[in-house]
Amino acid sequence: MAAPSPLETSPVVSATSDLERRVMATVMTSETRGDPPWLCAVKVAQCCGNEESNSPGFRSVFPNADLALIMVSNLCFSNNTPYMWKLLEQSMATKLVYPLHVLALLTFRVIQNRREQPQTYRLYLELMRRYAVSFSLREAGPHKEKIIKSIDDTLRLSNTYRFENWNLGMAVVLFLVSTMSSLLDCVLQDRGLLVASQYQHVNEGFQSMDIDVDSKLSKNRCKHLELLRQNNAFIALEVLENMCSSKCIQVSLRLVNFNMSETFKSLLQRLEVLQARCTSPESLLPINNLLERLFSHVKDAINSDYRLKRWDLLGHVFGTGLADSPLSYLIGNGKTCCWIPFDILMENVMDGKTFCPASSFEILTGLTKTLQIVNQASWQETFQALWISALQLVQKARELKGGPLLQIESRLSMLLSIVPLSIAPILREENYAASEGISAACRKQSLVACLQSLTQYSSLLRPPQPVVSAANDAAEKAARVVRNVKMASSNVMMHHKYSTNAVGNLLHLMVESCIARDLIDTSAYFWPDYVVPCNVAEVPDSSLIQYCPWSNFMQGAPLTMSLQNALTNIPAPSVTELKKLNHLALHGSDEERSASSKILCGASLDQGWCIQEHVVHIAVKLLSPQLTLGSPRTGDANFYLSHMHMLATLLSCLSHDCVIHILSLYGLVPDVVAALMPLCEAFGSFPPPSPNQSSTGEEVSPYSVFSFAFLFLLRLCKNNGPDKEFYTTSCGGPVRPDIKLDFFLLTRNSRIQKNTALSNRYYVNNVADPFHDLRCHPVYVDSFPNLRAWYFERQVYLTSNLSDKCNSSRKHQVANDMLIFICRNMNINDNWLVSSSNSSTITHGSSSTFCSSASGSNSGSSERISGDEIQGLPHYPAWELLEAAPLVLDAIFNACAYGPISSRDLTIGLKGLVDFLPVSVAAIISYFMAEITRGTWKSVPLNGIDWPTPAEALNSFHLEVKEVLERVSVHVQNWYPQDVEPMLPLPLAALLSLSITFKLDKNSEYIYSVIGRALGNYLLNCPWPIMLTICALWIQKARMWHDYIVLLGARSHFTNDKDAVRQLLSSCFKSFLDAGSMVSNFTTSSNGVVDLLGESVCGRLAVRPGILFLNTCHLFRGSPRYFSDMICKLVVEWTCKLADEWTSGGPKQLKFGQMSLAATICAVRRVAILGASLLCMAGRSSLVQYLFEETAPTFLLSMDEERFKQTSWISSMLVGYAISYLLFFSAAIVWGVQAGTGPDKFRGSDMSPYAIKNHLSFIAKVTEGNIALRCDPALWEAHVSSFVGLIVRLAPSWVPHTKLDALKKISSSLRRWHEQDLSLSLLELGGISAIEDALESLS
Repeated sequence: MAAPSPLETSPVVSATSDLERRVMATVMTSETRGDPPWLCAVKVAQCCGNEESNSPGFRSVFPNADLALIMVSNLCFSNNTPYMWKLLEQSMATKLVYPLHVLALLTFRVIQNRREQPQTYRLYLELMRRYAVSFSLREAGPHKEKIIKSIDDTLRLSNTYRFENWNLGMAVVLFLVSTMSSLLDCVLQDRGLLVASQYQHVNEGFQSMDIDVDSKLSKNRCKHLELLRQNNAFIALEVLENMCSSKCIQVSLRLVNFNMSETFKSLLQRLEVLQARCTSPESLLPINNLLERLFSHVKDAINSDYRLKRWDLLGHVFGTGLADSPLSYLIGNGKTCCWIPFDILMENVMDGKTFCPASSFEILTGLTKTLQIVNQASWQETFQALWISALQLVQKARELKGGPLLQIESRLSMLLSIVPLSIAPILREENYAASEGISAACRKQSLVACLQSLTQYSSLLRPPQPVVSAANDAAEKAARVVRNVKMASSNVMMHHKYSTNAVGNLLHLMVESCIARDLIDTSAYFWPDYVVPCNVAEVPDSSLIQYCPWSNFMQGAPLTMSLQNALTNIPAPSVTELKKLNHLALHGSDEERSASSKILCGASLDQGWCIQEHVVHIAVKLLSPQLTLGSPRTGDANFYLSHMHMLATLLSCLSHDCVIHILSLYGLVPDVVAALMPLCEAFGSFPPPSPNQSSTGEEVSPYSVFSFAFLFLLRLCKNNGPDKEFYTTSCGGPVRPDIKLDFFLLTRNSRIQKNTALSNRYYVNNVADPFHDLRCHPVYVDSFPNLRAWYFERQVYLTSNLSDKCNSSRKHQVANDMLIFICRNMNINDNWLVSSSNSSTITHGSSSTFCSSASGSNSGSSERISGDEIQGLPHYPAWELLEAAPLVLDAIFNACAYGPISSRDLTIGLKGLVDFLPVSVAAIISYFMAEITRGTWKSVPLNGIDWPTPAEALNSFHLEVKEVLERVSVHVQNWYPQDVEPMLPLPLAALLSLSITFKLDKNSEYIYSVIGRALGNYLLNCPWPIMLTICALWIQKARMWHDYIVLLGARSHFTNDKDAVRQLLSSCFKSFLDAGSMVSNFTTSSNGVVDLLGESVCGRLAVRPGILFLNTCHLFRGSPRYFSDMICKLVVEWTCKLADEWTSGGPKQLKFGQMSLAATICAVRRVAILGASLLCMAGRSSLVQYLFEETAPTFLLSMDEERFKQTSWISSMLVGYAISYLLFFSAAIVWGVQAGTGPDKFRGSDMSPYAIKNHLSFIAKVTEGNIALRCDPALWEAHVSSFVGLIVRLAPSWVPHTKLDALKKISSSLRRWHEQDLSLSLLELGGISAIEDALESLS
């Protein structure tokens, strides 16, 4: 006899020893008399009742946990008789004992002794077949806690899974999964395929049993037992297959998969091993069939697809995919509307007006993943939509003409750099999944198939004129590779038969960009029709005549002027050349440093699409040479002066608008800001030596470097004009700006903490993020005292008088010297200069002295100060000149206002100051904008004598703006009054006169773009007549910017006019949805994307409502919540139109057909996804959060009941679906449907769980009756069902953040609406705490 089981000596068994003796005595008596098992079960129940009377603390309510333990402990194996098994089965059937409790107790004892007791194992399997496939947690009764503890102690679940808080649902689920794993281990062991078991306690070897074993069994008996053991393995598989086909077990498997993935993975590994070892001979065919069905059931469990009960009536409400949904009915342009977020995002990025902490390719990666899930599309379809959107973006700018922000370089960077970089992480995820043994669809093959399929879009692949040569070079490169392979394979020199002249298009450039980032390989060169030979025989073979300046450079050729020009105009072929340029820029001579910087920022930056991310990285890093060379951040004058030529060239190249836009695409604006701050602090703090001449003949001084750096910093921070910070709230206080220097620094510093997490994420081949070394330490504005002082002083000056700050004698002295210099430039008489130079102070009231002393001067002279006179000026540090500039400006401006100085002299003096110290334009803008905001100056007539006149272009400009607005269906009334002389406030007239004196070339771009930004910001908020006047003047100055200025004038209407915004939003919906018969023409309607965003951005007449909205939505001065309310209202209106058209129109034979209704639902989806896309671009997470917390609940609770009494039930239901779609798509676009995939994850706080949790809590309160519901019940039911269904199927990661109580209430409501499957699936996703509730909902 073996030692007793540990359970038999446990305290539980000791506590029930009296009951055990009474029960077993009753059983023995019944067995002796031959009583049927049911009668014995009744007597056993009576026996438990008698125990209650003898022991007041004993609980006899059934099922009885103590009775189960007594029966199993005696059955295994002291009383292992057929009658005992029948009694046990009868007790389980009549619920005297809880069946799952009994099975758990048997599992521990039977499985480990199955070889010695095959009959017992067979009976155990039969009980599993009967009672493990269907169960109810509610049947556990009041002994639930005791049952939980007993199961835990028996199977040692606490030791295995380390859970602290147990409930019956968790115990049952883990028991079932562990038992299934144990049964699979038994099958493997019995067939000689033993693997290491996670549950080693069930396979601890064979133990002697409590009953005597006859060692001298007959041979026939041994054969019978062996046959029984073999059959048991097959029966165990049958039991597993039978279990997995039941709903209870499938739910349990899903719960384990969602909450304990490693446990479920272990179960799958056992199945895979068993399937791999059992495939063969025909004798094993039944086992193979069983395994096949078993695998099918497991897949059904984890890939369950939930549907509403109305599925057959309303089509695929959840199924938004392109293969199994109503979208599969669409042809042509109907499908393209599913991907409208791609187009809107790219257009919004091209606008360049808004800042996002993340790079464009990070945002695009998240959006790509989201749309692939939301549209239930294949990766090939997803990649194709992404590429097509980028190609359309480029084609819109084929003939761009003028405008400071209308540059094709940024659009080409989006197509050829940003899009490949956004695809790279998606492919790397697949590689990671493959390394972890997770099967996934081959995304790289999908990318290859997508690129091959793009050849059918020949019109989109036509290269713009600037890149025709690059496209041909890419095609010729492929042709050379093909020729070399053919020649090598033929082993014959047939050079004359294989010409490498080829015609290229944008596809060749796209392929080269993908190859450079290892997304595809060079086998792409051999795709059918990839290499198209050139038909012009006269063109010489480029492979024979080829000059590569980069080869000469790498071989050590000196950087002569001709070589510099060649390298500047040809992109670097690889990163190796960039590294050499970087070395020369840091360690070469002054000429080499300057030349290297210029080459780096040439064609390699704006046309080196294969290496662009490395170019911008090196360029930004060169702005901080101290990081590379280990020098202090600030204060080392010799260090900064030694790099002055390089920095001057680098800053002048990087400060172009197109380059700034490219930097913003890579999310490097905060890093550039942090790099510019020490440069401003250093070069503005020490006086300039005599100017040095660069190799190009240009003079370089600390003044010029400081001006470049400081104006560059202002442009990046958008702190150079009357943006939102210059306007007051309703309470009278200043409004903080949307973007400040502090915000950029905070954004950059927060990235330092994410460097480890973001490493190796966005680049293939495990190459680390090349931008991480730009953020090696945090940067704070307090580290730069001069910059900090100017930063805060400027903000104070906006709300205080200049005289309040004049408390420094040093500042007065510098101002006096600057005033003398300006007056010499204006040719003021010498008597005044002497008196002014002996003056000790300049105050706000000193303008009268200045005016009287200068009254006899020849103010009309335009003679400029000579170069010798400039050399004689006092050399103050640039910071001191910048701080004193407002005093000087105040003096000469007051002199002009009161008569002695003419407007012409004022403009000449200001222009001379800017020519001498370009950074002074920042002080000029700040001073004049502050004076304009104060509103204390009189207006002056623009008559062409004292001030320039806009009369020539005023009337035509007015009509052109009106025409643009009418083309987008926006009608406004405030037009310019007729026969009124144009007038402007004096400070604005002075600033405008100065602005038109600058040449519109790249050399002056860093200056006039600052003034242009200030005037542009003012235009968007000034009265209509002033806006017309300013724009008309600038049209006369910059005729090549005519269309851009007209659009700028049109945009000004949408800053404060809610009605204009409403009309524009309505026009967006109308153009996208095609206001005709939307349902009947849905499958063949015109492309809504083109109607919304246009086919071209060339010319004012090409503007479309979508483009105008994206350009103006961030300018709206009213409450941003207006967008949320208006978009929600438009979505409802258009949904009602669709419902009315379906119910009242169309052929009778199709009126109630599935096709017609499916198309209607897809049109509703289009409405919602357009509204969500526009909403996200207008306000991102803040507006989406408001939509969830305010707009949607208010709409549902304040619905006009009378209106819906007159509508059909289909209208109410479609509106409910539309609201659900709007909420879901908005959240998906901003936050992503998977953890950490949304663009706003880079903002430092993820609001997705908060907003979704709040809305689900709101639904729970309504369903509970705590909040009165006023909308149509059909609308509410449709909204709740569809919203929950979308989350369950497409965004399950949102559910665990919701409170369990809310999930239970929503689940209860869904069951009342006969949505049992959806109710169950919601609870399944609620986390470990919801396991018990999910299982309870099955009964």
